[in-house]
Amino acid sequence: MAKITPPLPRPLRPKPKGPSENGDGPATRKEKLGAVGVTAVDWVDERTSMSAGARWLMFRKIPRGTNWFYTLGSATLFAFLSQAVTGVFLAMYYDPSATRAYESTRHLTNDVFLGEFVRGMHKWGSTVMVILVFLHMGRTFFFGAYKYPRELNWVIGVVLLILTLFMSFTGYLLPFDQRSFWATTVGVAINGTGPLIGPFLNDFLRGGPEFGVTTLSRFYALHMLLLPGVIAAMIGAHLYLVARLGTTAPPWIRADVAPEHPREDT
Repeated sequence: MAKITPPLPRPLRPKPKGPSENGDGPATRKEKLGAVGVTAVDWVDERTSMSAGARWLMFRKIPRGTNWFYTLGSATLFAFLSQAVTGVFLAMYYDPSATRAYESTRHLTNDVFLGEFVRGMHKWGSTVMVILVFLHMGRTFFFGAYKYPRELNWVIGVVLLILTLFMSFTGYLLPFDQRSFWATTVGVAINGTGPLIGPFLNDFLRGGPEFGVTTLSRFYALHMLLLPGVIAAMIGAHLYLVARLGTTAPPWIRADVAPEHPREDT
């Protein structure tokens, strides 16, 4: 009769020690909060799969020769975000009426805590954003980044340039002082001299046949609601195409690249 030998027990692996079991005392509050934060991020990522999209957007190949000129697009995006944030704070105190617009602007500048600073950021930030958009478009043109297959992204960039100029134009009237009133009157009149759609665009911007009370509310609605939403959507499409198609190397880098398989003379 054969003797049955019982199987040997499997060796147990040692359980990894936590921070409180390494001889360093109990886990600190910072370590516990860090673990909770990681768990919360994992919980959200498991249900949304946002990490895959973030990796696709952020981790991509960068061509050789990339330099500081390539940061003009990111700087323009930062300027737009700064305009959006400061614009929200300014809208909390601004009154878009013909009789209260100037007084609300004066109150915001002189009486509200940090009001002059926030208004200055918004005012000069608009000029900085226009300059950055022109520089970014110039870099794209001189580097030849508008060519195939990036023509659509170039068209989106041109549309963003026009929207940025229109955004700056509509915001200039909002203080409703003498300078902004007459400058906007001249600007709207210039639009009316355009062929075909000029007169219709003129009436649309003024909100009627004459420059009056309705013009201010219309400019405020365009500046605060319509244009920021359109610009944000166009920026999203622009960034998607940049991540999808990548960036181009500087033209002098491409000119210095030798052919992969040079011909040998025999």
